[in-house]
Amino acid sequence: MTVRAAVAGASGYAGGELLRILSGHPDFEVGAITAAQSAGTRLGDVHPQLWSLRDRCIEVTSVANLEDADVVFLALPHGESAKLVRELEGVRLIVDLGADFRLGSPESWQQFYGGDYSGQWTYGLPELAGARAKIAKSSRIANPGCYATSAILGLAPLLVDDLIEPKDIVIVAASGTSGAGRAIKSQLMGSEVMNSMSTYKVGGVHQHTPEIEEMLGRVAGTQIGISFTPLLAPMPRGIIATLTATVKGAKSADIQRSLSNAYADESFVHFLPDGIWPITASTFGSNSVQMQAVVDERAGRAIITVVLDNLVKGAAGQAIQNANIALGFLETAGLSAEGIAP
Repeated sequence: MTVRAAVAGASGYAGGELLRILSGHPDFEVGAITAAQSAGTRLGDVHPQLWSLRDRCIEVTSVANLEDADVVFLALPHGESAKLVRELEGVRLIVDLGADFRLGSPESWQQFYGGDYSGQWTYGLPELAGARAKIAKSSRIANPGCYATSAILGLAPLLVDDLIEPKDIVIVAASGTSGAGRAIKSQLMGSEVMNSMSTYKVGGVHQHTPEIEEMLGRVAGTQIGISFTPLLAPMPRGIIATLTATVKGAKSADIQRSLSNAYADESFVHFLPDGIWPITASTFGSNSVQMQAVVDERAGRAIITVVLDNLVKGAAGQAIQNANIALGFLETAGLSAEGIAP
């Protein structure tokens, strides 16, 4: 029996990736496809890559168009999901790709997002210890942010194993331009981005900062302190995150063993063989995460590099992975660990 899935915010990059994956998923059929400004438009005119769905009409995002779905994926701007879900109580499962239900702290929500705080849903990062059991019992799931996914996966095992200092973590991560959404912005034009890199939201103000600190603090059982600097890279998709932290006497072998053991049985998180460092192109189009680590003994710091596709494992793929778990499907159904190259 197939499950009917609706996608709200279908005209955006994450919405398009949701539809791409759902169209080939063995257990889902694509239900309502909705958006705001693109409502009334043929889907093929917005996402010409979605050939099998090209003649579907994008409907307006409304309760009436979404409430008949078994599953609703919300790929909406931050702050919009909370307004909608109050009237979707009858929907079996909702996965929100926005930030509305990620944070446990009302104060952090006010500081980094503003507006009314809507509470916290089950945090959908399956590879965290104990997360799958919670996701499997949930009908409302908050999909993690893309930067947060890379940082949390790279650091959580080391904190659990007490190998690094929890209050001295530095994150420098670069994302492709699709991470900023599809809206037209002059700083994202090809002529502005090509052959250039830049920082943005510098000084501890990026909205994924409290999410990373909350989730790492939860797994480590202590307060976390991070300094996070994001960069814009001249590529459409992908994230490369370099995570560093003071070690508690750990050597490279200790750090590598911790990460390798943590993800040894995972389908989508891969610790690379010794000496091989991850590149963003290896994960393009896939739900995979690749990582490598070493200890800089001169500086006394662990260095972990993590790559993923911000639109797949960082958004749509992870959302479908969460839905698979919550609905009792094969967790890997419809998803690929294989990247696209070149």
